[in-house]
Amino acid sequence: MYAIIETGGKQYSVSPGDQIRIEKLEGVVGDTVTFDRVVAFSDDDGKLRTGDEAAATVSATISAQDRGDKIDVFKFKRRKMYRRRMGHRQAYTQVRIESISGPEA
Repeated sequence: MYAIIETGGKQYSVSPGDQIRIEKLEGVVGDTVTFDRVVAFSDDDGKLRTGDEAAATVSATISAQDRGDKIDVFKFKRRKMYRRRMGHRQAYTQVRIESISGPEA
């Protein structure tokens, strides 16, 4: 059983027990999050449901609130003495997928 959820402008394929990093969500470690935007859903029989048939919900538990590795942004224009250096660390939320409940449940 798996589902394709949409959060933070991205889509993720998830199964129960998976741990994924997504865009930052409000909450603290241990909170339960429910994802309602399910793009596709595969039930126990292996049948793939999309669109309105995929009215499933995915529940997950927040396992970490952290920031990613630092990346360096460097702008440079030759012969113009133009140099700009910046750094960036993207905030993320790590969640553990607990269950996928289909439209029948």
